[in-house]
Amino acid sequence: MPINVISAGIATTIQDMGRPGYYHLGIPMGGAMDRLALRTANMLVGNEEDAAGLESVFVGPELEFTEAATVAVCGAELPPKVNGEPRETWTAFEVKSGDVLSFDFLKGGARAYIAISGGINTPPKLGSRSTYAIGALGGVNGRAVQPGDTLPLGTTSRKVKDGLSVPADLRRTPGNPAELRILPGLYWHRITEQAQTNFFDDTWKVANEADRMGYRFQGGRKLEFVEREQPFGAGADPSNITDACYPYGSVQVPSGTEPIILHRDAVSGGGYFMIGTVISADMDLIGQLQPNTPTRFVKVDMDTALAARRERKGVLSSIRDALT
Repeated sequence: MPINVISAGIATTIQDMGRPGYYHLGIPMGGAMDRLALRTANMLVGNEEDAAGLESVFVGPELEFTEAATVAVCGAELPPKVNGEPRETWTAFEVKSGDVLSFDFLKGGARAYIAISGGINTPPKLGSRSTYAIGALGGVNGRAVQPGDTLPLGTTSRKVKDGLSVPADLRRTPGNPAELRILPGLYWHRITEQAQTNFFDDTWKVANEADRMGYRFQGGRKLEFVEREQPFGAGADPSNITDACYPYGSVQVPSGTEPIILHRDAVSGGGYFMIGTVISADMDLIGQLQPNTPTRFVKVDMDTALAARRERKGVLSSIRDALT
């Protein structure tokens, strides 16, 4: 039996781990911006870790259940309520047929992940149920969730214990200021040594332009570029390059003023230079940053990036062990 959507909150979309394999065709991987949070929520309700759930930004939806289920909410501190009664985040709780799930005011973070036993069972597109609204793929008919929608559920044979909870020390959230580790890239040489130093010394703030395609940052010093002869096929601005591919997490700085970190739904290439790339272990943190959050960029090397990736895998393993 499906879930009835009474209200949709803000930018509530169906997301799983995305659709890899099509980036070279201009279709991004997409999927949950905070992958650890969605994986954890799925573990709590007995789903496979890549099952589809809901990603809500700042304001949660209001959902009516037509059958009993287990629910978990991870990521942002967006306190859930069942028929008006508070429930804990990062914790499994039961709902019955006729119950209504709603949410209190946001207390921290930006994106909450709502997993339901069985997972959301909308038709997959290119191997994923993730919503990519620009390409009208996945989600509910290629769009975000709206009031009046019905969300079908799959089935699961795994029963989990009501009240199962993730230990507090395994709930990874950004600090204040947030720190994002960056590996300098192929175009690092395009800015002066002083600009390189300033970029990592300054404290930036998340701008209002922060969504699934990218996060803009403001407040640091403008970058100075090394003099060059304009390359054939590149724009006249010093930050322009001949079109190139963009890795996930690329940090563009158009005109040297406001860095933009490309995220899950970003385009696959273009004509702005990239100062570097946020390491994979820190990509989840970006999705939990609210506008005006102070942020520091931290320069790292490849060994540090690979060690951080191993550490993140270790956190996932620890969560699995804690919930077994």
